[in-house]
Amino acid sequence: MITTTDALVSLKPKAEWVLHGDVLTWMDDVQTEPTQSEIDAEIIRLQAEYDSQEYARNRKAEYDQLNQFEMQFDDDRDGTTTWVDTINEIKGRHPK
Repeated sequence: MITTTDALVSLKPKAEWVLHGDVLTWMDDVQTEPTQSEIDAEIIRLQAEYDSQEYARNRKAEYDQLNQFEMQFDDDRDGTTTWVDTINEIKGRHPK
């Protein structure tokens, strides 16, 4: 879940501010405070970006469980395609 904090950091990376609950206190004299509509739009944009990468997070979780170098070595030695088949199966379960 993308938060107001995430949006503020994205919009004004080096700004100084404090957020207590829903109350934003802008402490930066250099950068202008974003409007609530700018913050809301950034939350929506960041959430959409995060959601669009779900397939990649799911794939990575499964890839990390594999001993890929050993699978590749064994395939090369044995003339099999276990590694390629497994990667393709994971990609099939989590398409782009």
